[in-house]
Amino acid sequence: MEYKDYYKTLGVDRKASQDELKRAYRKLARKYHPDVSKESDATEKFKEVGEAYEVLKDKEKRAAYDQLGANWKAGQHGFQPPPGWQQQTGFGGGHGGASGFSSFFEDLFGGGGGHYSTGQQRSYQARGENIRARVSIDIEDAVDGITRNFSLQIPEYDDYGQPVAKLRRLNVKIPKGIRTGQSIRLAGQGGAGTGGGPNGDLLLEVQFKPHHLYTLDGKDISMKLPLAPWEAALGAKITVPTPAGKIGLTIAENSQSGKKMRIKGRGLPGKPAGDFYVVLEVVSPPMSDEKAKLIYEKMRDELEFDPREKLNLA
Repeated sequence: MEYKDYYKTLGVDRKASQDELKRAYRKLARKYHPDVSKESDATEKFKEVGEAYEVLKDKEKRAAYDQLGANWKAGQHGFQPPPGWQQQTGFGGGHGGASGFSSFFEDLFGGGGGHYSTGQQRSYQARGENIRARVSIDIEDAVDGITRNFSLQIPEYDDYGQPVAKLRRLNVKIPKGIRTGQSIRLAGQGGAGTGGGPNGDLLLEVQFKPHHLYTLDGKDISMKLPLAPWEAALGAKITVPTPAGKIGLTIAENSQSGKKMRIKGRGLPGKPAGDFYVVLEVVSPPMSDEKAKLIYEKMRDELEFDPREKLNLA
């Protein structure tokens, strides 16, 4: 058996990144595809390229292959994997040779994930790669669960294996209760498959736009509620907006800035749902005219109030 140098097959350095491997594979797969290539050995070359990429795109297989590469040189004959190698690496028990890969591959990994048919129109079939992208939504979208339209620049590859950005417009259903960092999977909207293989998926990671009223903490939503000094001192009934609609809130007498009021179950939907928090913020009226000045002077002179009493400044 002859040792196969998969890096040489793809024409990349052994330290090549996954993106470099992908570009090299796509370029060579187009060059040697049996349905379009005029090369005399296109079928065999196409098969070799597919086999090399099948190993190097998988982090575990690549790591195992690189370990062997430290002891075996390209072109060396009489190659045999070390005894028990498949059990040590967790590979083996494959697909019984239906993949059409070389005996070198079969002895190392026991079968592959691709499929190489031997019919009149031969093609290496492989599933397209998953593509990840980020989308920004409003907090209300996650509360209501609605369909939104997004325009995304999706990376694709041209005939020379070079990445290009293509604009794609998508209608996406936003699930109720989705949280920051979670993903929405769109089946079949990812990278194109090879040789008639299925497309990959598009994974949209959700992040929330900054909101002028609300802030998120996991499933909980909070907002600051401005109060006039007399509302905080005397108590009041206030109408408060929430992402799910308006609610009535009773402010107790002698409420202070920073007091947090909890409305259970009015955060992001879920099992259980998050909560909605109102943080009180007492706002003083501006001294904009003589009347306001007189009122502040009267409060200063007639009210026994020291806001720094607890600072022990004496």
